[in-house]
Amino acid sequence: MAGPLNGIKILDFTTLLPGPFATMMLADMGAEVLRVVSGSRPDLAAMVPPCLPGTELSCATATLGRGKRCMALNLKDPRARGIVERLVGEYDVLIEQFRPGVMAKFGLDYAALTKTTPRLIYCSLSGYGQTGPLKDRAGHDINYLARSGLMSYSGTKESGPSLTGMQIADVAAGANNSVIGILAAVIHRLRTGEGQHVDVAMTDGVVAFNALAGAACLVDGTEAGREEEILNGGWLYDFYETSDGGYISFGGLEPQFFTAFCETIGRPDLVVAGVSPQDCDHFKQEVRLIIKTRTRAEWTAIFSRVDACVEPVLGLGEALRDPHIRARGLVVEVDAPGCGRVRQIGHPIRYSATPPEYRHAGVHAGTHTREVMAELGYRDDEIDEFERTGLFS
Repeated sequence: MAGPLNGIKILDFTTLLPGPFATMMLADMGAEVLRVVSGSRPDLAAMVPPCLPGTELSCATATLGRGKRCMALNLKDPRARGIVERLVGEYDVLIEQFRPGVMAKFGLDYAALTKTTPRLIYCSLSGYGQTGPLKDRAGHDINYLARSGLMSYSGTKESGPSLTGMQIADVAAGANNSVIGILAAVIHRLRTGEGQHVDVAMTDGVVAFNALAGAACLVDGTEAGREEEILNGGWLYDFYETSDGGYISFGGLEPQFFTAFCETIGRPDLVVAGVSPQDCDHFKQEVRLIIKTRTRAEWTAIFSRVDACVEPVLGLGEALRDPHIRARGLVVEVDAPGCGRVRQIGHPIRYSATPPEYRHAGVHAGTHTREVMAELGYRDDEIDEFERTGLFS
């Protein structure tokens, strides 16, 4: 059965993590995605070990390139513009991840391409956006988090801001907002026939994550502090170390969950103080000492029978083997040319009528160059000449 985006065709000029993650999501939903990459400048994702068994294809490329075709093209070559213009005539969406102005240097910016293809949806994904004083500035995930205000109340008072194990701005803000923006533009075009330029800035997306703290700050100037808020360690809502060096999480903000938690750890007397006691540090230290008397496995078994919002902190391998994760279909097998089938993390949304499509794992840069050029009407001898003269390098 075709995915919900069956029939939508997307040109993907992105690299690294944010854009490729977005187009992987769109491909999983049935969109036809064509990656257009440099044939001579390898993407950093292509260097992330390990490689698939028996191949030189990185696991990152195999995952982020899932379901996509890939052609190589040297955008600095003047001939590339004509090829992209032909492609744009066949595709619905173009997404690019260069700094502002780079695509304009190639004659491939929104203004240029929509002169002949006004229905085109053009998504520009960048760190700071297409406008503003910082638009030309280089950056990575940590920088967007730093400028968003979010890190000013994340981490601990002792350690200061702390990194997470995944790239929040890249994926949660950049990739996901690109998907949202593109789909919103597709719906608009279905109603009106109009394309548009979608400007996604990763910093913008992370600023918007200050939903609760930002609301307070804008009303009366109150600024959240580390370990001073409900959800950042100021209450008993937190992680607690176990006797074997593991951790459990406690998120029981509501009275019934907090009561169940206190009773289960053998301290019903703590209930009267509430989940936000006046002397939170003291109460928290008492809880820490109690939790450290048992292993993670022991507490997990105890709380498996209690509705108290307590869960173990799992290792990644444990999480991917977890029966619930497996039952939700988050580990899938995908065809990988040259090495059979490989396991990957699957699409995170369930559809009752249009399940996700996993056509194949990602492929090497340029795998489909000749195929795509032939579809655009170029003869074999022309393609040979382009290849010989460096258009695909």
